[in-house]
This record gives sequence, structure tokens and C-alpha cells, in this order.
Amino acid sequence: MLLSFNWLKEYVAVDVPAEELARRLMLAGLNHEETTTVGGDLVIDLEITSNRPDCLGHIGVAREAAVLFNKSLKVPPAEPKESSTPASTLTRVTLDCLPLCPRYTARVIRGVRVRPSPPWLAARLATIGIGAINNVVDATNYVLMESGQPLHAFDLVKLAGREIIVREARKGEQFAAINHKTYELEPGMCVIADRDRAVAIGGVMGGAESEVSAATTELLIESAEFDPMSIRRTARRLNLHSDSSYRFERGVDPEGVDWASRRVCQLILELAGGELAAGVVDVGRQPTARPPIVLRFDQLRRILGIEIAPAEVRRILMALGIRETRSDSGSVEVTAPSWRRDLTREIDLVEEVARIHGYDAIPEDVSVPMASSHRGQSDRVMGRVREALLSAGLDEAMTISVVEPAISEAFSPWTDAPPLQLSTPILRRADRLRRSLIPSLLIARRTNEAIANSRIELFETARVYLPNAASSRDAAALPREELMLSIASGQEFLAVKGILESVVARLNPAAALEVVDFRHELFTPARACELRLDGQRFGFLGEISAAARQQFELRGPATVAEVRFSLLEKIAVLVPQAVEMSPYPAVERDVNLVVAESVRWADVAATIHSAAGSDLERLVYQDTYRDPERLGADRKSLLMTLTMRRGDRTLTSMEADAVRDAVVAACLAKHGAQLRS
Repeated sequence: MLLSFNWLKEYVAVDVPAEELARRLMLAGLNHEETTTVGGDLVIDLEITSNRPDCLGHIGVAREAAVLFNKSLKVPPAEPKESSTPASTLTRVTLDCLPLCPRYTARVIRGVRVRPSPPWLAARLATIGIGAINNVVDATNYVLMESGQPLHAFDLVKLAGREIIVREARKGEQFAAINHKTYELEPGMCVIADRDRAVAIGGVMGGAESEVSAATTELLIESAEFDPMSIRRTARRLNLHSDSSYRFERGVDPEGVDWASRRVCQLILELAGGELAAGVVDVGRQPTARPPIVLRFDQLRRILGIEIAPAEVRRILMALGIRETRSDSGSVEVTAPSWRRDLTREIDLVEEVARIHGYDAIPEDVSVPMASSHRGQSDRVMGRVREALLSAGLDEAMTISVVEPAISEAFSPWTDAPPLQLSTPILRRADRLRRSLIPSLLIARRTNEAIANSRIELFETARVYLPNAASSRDAAALPREELMLSIASGQEFLAVKGILESVVARLNPAAALEVVDFRHELFTPARACELRLDGQRFGFLGEISAAARQQFELRGPATVAEVRFSLLEKIAVLVPQAVEMSPYPAVERDVNLVVAESVRWADVAATIHSAAGSDLERLVYQDTYRDPERLGADRKSLLMTLTMRRGDRTLTSMEADAVRDAVVAACLAKHGAQLRS
């Protein structure tokens, strides 16, 4: 922001050198870049942060200076003389894209004489690097740099139908700008049009066909409010930036829209003559009241560490344009002005008082009470989960939350509802919010295979977006966001199952995974399952099928898993548990059971734990053996090791054999298992 020192002094009687003004503004948050001499004036270059668009005009900076130096702010009047002819009879405004342009106002001036600007106006604009064009255009630029509200003047006679239509651009629409370049527009951009064509890109730049010239006698003065994100996207896509787009991208004062319109009309009447039609054509939403904010005086002491008198606090707030609505000995209730959108909370008011009072007035050794924080349940569980996965040799991945339609449909076990679709893809064709993390991790695995990474073991914790019945009926209904843990590994099925078991054991050694049959085209039929934990559906585990490997263009085998993080939080026991260790030796027995091919190891393990009782310390799976000639068709042999121990004495060999025999008998009764000698 280039600031004319002489111009600034018209709004506030600053009686200090420009260097001191710049220093005080810098200490208050407006960073000083440099000060240069232009003609007989000084130009102060200030860096304005994106949260302070109110300082993108001389009046806004003058307001800061008035507060810092305890001076009065002089805002020029904006009360142009109007004729008896209503503006609504001379033009019409139709607003067809309220999300892109929340408000649009138009005033009409007839009988103007367009000619060169007077020397004082041309010199003032030249000081801050703006060239003079004519008295009408220069007046709009003057008020822009004065108030921060962009304006535009149209030649009303050149508008087909003498009307304005604010609409969304059409695909491939051509637009000739006042910089004598032609741009191809696209939907999502806001255009100001007449009955036949676009005459301006809303909030960015006017058009050559409706610009003010020496032959112009009738003006339509535009003052509007545009959506900041829309302006930012448009300016970047067209690589077309202007002083107007810079300010609209950061947001303008909604109550300053009409003031700037009246102010520029008054200036044009003084410079170019003419007659201003009565009233204004004002369409769209009107400014809304700001909610009150309460500032407790004791919070200043707690946060800043110093005492500031309540009277001084109130003076600072009122000088900043903040309106007091109620006060008592301990607090003050205020309403922030329309030009300060960044003031929404009590801490914002504390910061305002601190920067105006002066950060340099706060001693370096002042003590500020601090309260130690602690990690919540979710963070502590997340820490343990990460430790377990990193210890298992996995690397954490971070993938984007949107995927292509085909990838979204590849795997969605948590909901059958169609995915939420973005209006604008973040990446090419990626416009669906994902319902599972697994497809994203498989894409990450494919990318790593393409660059010849030899080891690709990935996990990710992130949210999925699950539309519900309400969101399918109502577009405004929010989806169910659930945190998931997903794994994509090159290891085989049982190895990944073991990783998940280690994660569960890290949180609660007493918890155990249950396995239920599950089939999906993404998985190999014999190597897939649904996981249950604490009686609830926990997640899914499976080896990627050949067809799915081809779909994701994977070169090698892969096993994936996805589980609900909320269940891990639910079963987690974060308080350290101590168990007395037995001083007596363990006794081991190897067991080889022949069962049907359809019998799952998880079911056999559950039966063994139930039959062995408290004497069983550990059950370790060793191997699976298949031989149709020796074992029979559709049969397999499960080899395992039972480790038994007691805490009060050594188990005898006969007692260990009895436990083993009980296990074999239970497996025979429940699974038809036979002991293989």
C-alpha cells in the first residue's frame, strides 16, 4: 500500500515526521517497507496483512494514526446533490449470481463533461503511481485509494438496454478488457453484462466497449461487493490483476459500498458537472448487524501481564471505531465496526488494546501465568498407534481427500450412498470426497512402484466422508466424518493381520480381534475378512485380487486393511498396568491339528484359549500344511505351539498334557479337528 503523506494529513492532523509515523504504524502491525520522495511529497510503502483490508485506503491508515497519536479523524462528507429524477427510471440492475456478487449498487449521472483532471488530482494520483486518464476515471481511482472500495464508471449510453445484468460467465465467452486484451471466460467467473454482452469482469477489470471517453455524457457508477474467493480464482486463472481485484480478494467494508458511491458522485459533480439522479439502484443483501463481543478487563492482565486502566481500554476501542453497547466495572461489551471483519472474539480485542497501547510498553521480564496443557485421549491413542505401526516397519503417508470417480467406486465398505462431489475438482478429474482411504494408499503404492522403491509399507490416519440418508435428501446436510486407520503393505495376509493385532495389544492386551467372512471384488476370496472388536464392526482386511491389481496398475502383491479409529479409542487402556511375573519355568507343547479347509485359524485360536483356561500363557501359530494325498481333499494341517505356566508352582508334564488334551478335545467337538501324530 503506497501512502501519500500529504494526502494522509487531510484526514488526520499528524504533527510528527514521516519517519516517526512509519515507525509507530509498524509497531502497531502495519509493516514499513520504505519511504521515498516523489515531487514535494513523501510516499510511505506499508505492507498490509490479509486480515486488515481496511488499511488499503488512506482513510483506514489515517484512522490508525489518529488512534496512535490521539488525534481526531476527519472523514470527508459524501452528500452529493440529487435531482428529482429517480435513478430507477434511468437504468435497471438484475442480480443473477448472488453467491458471486452479494450486493450491487448503481447511480446515474447525466450531462457530464469528460475532460482532463485538474492538476491537484493528477498530481495526487501520480504520487502513488497511478496515471491520470480523465476527470471521471481519476475520480473513481481517487476514491478507491481514499476508502479502499473499488468503483467503476460505465458509459450508460453504450450499455445495450441501459441496464446491468450481473451473472455467471458462459463457457468460452470472449471479453475485451480496457487493457486492450481479449480473455476467454468460463463458468464460475462473475461478469457485469448488459442486454447483449459482458461489459466488465466483476471486481477485476472493466471492458473496452463501455469505457468512459471524451464523448461520454451519461454515467452509471458501479459500487459493489464481490465474493473474495471468486475474485481470487478469476484473477489467477486469467492472470489479470488490478487494484480492484487486490482489494476484493481481501474483502471490502459492506457499509462502505454506498458511502464510496456517494463520495465519487460528489467528486464527479465537482469535476465534470452534470446532474445526479435521485436515489440508488441497490440489489442483493444488505449489511447485517455484528454480534456483540465482551472484553473482561482482568483478561488483559492475565494475557499481557500488565495493568491497563479500563478508561484507557475503552478510549482505544472507541477510537478504533468499535461501538460500546454496555459496560461495568469488570467488563465492556462492544460491537466491531463493519470494516473490521477480523474482530470476532475477546482475544481479538485484547490484541487491539495491546498493539495500540504499545508492545514496547510491556516489560520483557513481565510474568504471565501459564497453565500446563496435556494431550487428550485421542492424541495419546494416536501416539501409541503410530509407535506400534512404525515399530512394525511401516511409514506414514498423507494423501489428498478427493479422488477420481472410478477410484471412489473401487472400494466403499462403510456406505452405499454416492460420494459427495465438489463443484470444482482440486486435481484433474478428482472431484469425489473419498469414502475409504484404501484406494488412495493403493495409488501411493503404484507411484512408489513406478519409481522403483523396493520397500513400500504405508499407513495413514485420516477422515473419510460418508453421506447419510439425510444428506442424500438434503444437499445442505453434513456427511458423517469418521477417522480411519488404513494400511497398504507388500506383506501377506497373516503378517498384516499380525500388525493390526499388535496395534490392538499396544492399547489393550486383553482385547482380541474377531474375524468374520467378507467378500469384495477388491480382495482375493480366500484371503479377506471383516474384523470385529468389542462386538462391533471394526474394519476390513484382505489381499488385493488380480483384477484389482490390474485396475490400480500394481506390479506386485499387496494387502490392505482399514479400521475405525474410534473403536481403538474406546478399548484403549492408557494407564500403565503391572502384572506380577511368574518365577517358574514355562512348559511348551506342539499341537498339529487337521481341519477342513473352511475352518479359520481365528476360530481355532478362540476355542483353544477357552479350553486351556488360565494355564495357557501364549498361543503361537507356526505353519499351515496341505497335502491331498496324506490329509485328504479340502483338508489342511495347522501347526501351533502352546506355552503354559503357573504363578504358584511349576506345571508337571502330566498337567501340561492334560491341558493339551483338553484343547484337542474342544477342537474336535467344535471344528471336527483331528490330532495329527
